[in-house]
Amino acid sequence: MKAKTLCPRCRTELDEGPILYRCARCHRAVYAADLENEYVPHRVAVAV
Repeated sequence: MKAKTLCPRCRTELDEGPILYRCARCHRAVYAADLENEYVPHRVAVAV
């Protein structure tokens, strides 16, 4: 499952990548280094 990358200006899903993304709505080019890409692992449910 691929995580969605959103435009920081209009919050539309970005396409292309992984180095340079483009926004179809506001026509902005955004470098991956300028995006918030914090990795948050899924929580694992533990049976007690």
